[in-house]
Amino acid sequence: MSTLFVALGDRLLVCQTDAQQGGDWRVLSTLESHELECVVASPERPDRAFAGTFENGLVRVHAPTDGDDISIEHLETSFVSDAVMSLAISPHDPDVLYAGTEPSRIYRSTDGGPSWTHLSDVTDLPSSDEWYFPPRPHTHHVRWLEVDPFDPDRLYVGIEAGAFVLSTDGGETWEERPAGSRRDNHTLAVHPDREGRVYTAAGDGYAESDDGGESWHQPQDGLEHTYCWGLAVNPSDPDAVIVSSASGASSAHRIDTAESYVYRKTDGEAWTRLDDRGLPMGAGVVRAVFDTTTGGSVYALNNRGLFRSDDFGDHWERLQLEWTDGYESQTPRGLVVLE
Repeated sequence: MSTLFVALGDRLLVCQTDAQQGGDWRVLSTLESHELECVVASPERPDRAFAGTFENGLVRVHAPTDGDDISIEHLETSFVSDAVMSLAISPHDPDVLYAGTEPSRIYRSTDGGPSWTHLSDVTDLPSSDEWYFPPRPHTHHVRWLEVDPFDPDRLYVGIEAGAFVLSTDGGETWEERPAGSRRDNHTLAVHPDREGRVYTAAGDGYAESDDGGESWHQPQDGLEHTYCWGLAVNPSDPDAVIVSSASGASSAHRIDTAESYVYRKTDGEAWTRLDDRGLPMGAGVVRAVFDTTTGGSVYALNNRGLFRSDDFGDHWERLQLEWTDGYESQTPRGLVVLE
C-alpha cells in the first residue's frame, strides 16, 4: 500500500493505492477550508501525518494503511500563533517533531504532538531586526526545518526572509548567517549517505554545504531562473539535485502570472532545464514541490497534477489521480509519499 499526503493551497488530500506504479489513486479524505503551509510524515509511522495551517494551527492525520477509519484532528498547542509554517520529523525518532511558526518561533514535541517545548528564541539573534516577509513586512516566519540524519541535536532552519540558522545542541543555542549561506531559504534538505551535506533552494539562489551548514558554496551555472523553491535530492547520489525555480515570487506562486521551470544538476555539471520530459513547466505552471522515496523515485506536484520519475528526471509520468479544475487554481504547499 502506498500513501500520498498532498497539501494544496486550501486543502489536504490523503490518497492511497495498492499498486506502486500505474494504478489509480483513491482520494480517501480531504481537509478543506484550511490554508495549508506544510505536511510531514515518517516512513516509520506511515499511519499518520502532520500538517501546518496558517490560521488553524496544527493538524494530525490518522491514516491506517488499510484505508479505513481515516481521521483528522486539530492539536491543542501553546504556540505564539496559529500560523504553523513548517514541520519536521526527526529521522532518529518518529515521535520527535519540530514546528516553526509566524512570527519566528521553534517548538519541539517528543511524544508525537500532544505536548510541546519552546526552544531558545531565534529572534534573539543579532540579525532578527532585518528579517521580514515581503507580503507581510511587519513579520517573518520559519519556512523550513531539517534534522541532521547523523546527529539528532543538529538542526537546520530557514527563516523567510532573513537567515539560515543552525543549532548544534538541539535548539539551546543558535548560529546564524554562516559564510556563503542564503538569506531567503525556502526548502532545505540533507542526505542520509553524505555526512555534512546540506542543500537549500532559496529565493536568492541555490547553495550547498559540505560541513553541516558552517559554510556554503553556490553552484549557479546554467540556472537561468534563480528564485528557487522546491528541492529533491537523489537518495542514491548526493550530487544529483532537482530544483523548481522562477524569475521571481509572482511567477513562482501566483496562478495568473505563473511561469516556473525545473532544473537538474549532477556532480561537476551545470544545471540543465528538464524540458520535454513529460513534466509541465513554463507559462501557467506554478513552482513544483517534490518528494523522493527510498527506492529512488521522485514525485513532483504542481497545479497541473502529480508526476513521478523513476530515472531522476529524464522521464515523467502523470499519476492517475483525479485532478479537478479547482486543483489547477491551487499553489501546492507540500507533498509526502510513503511506499
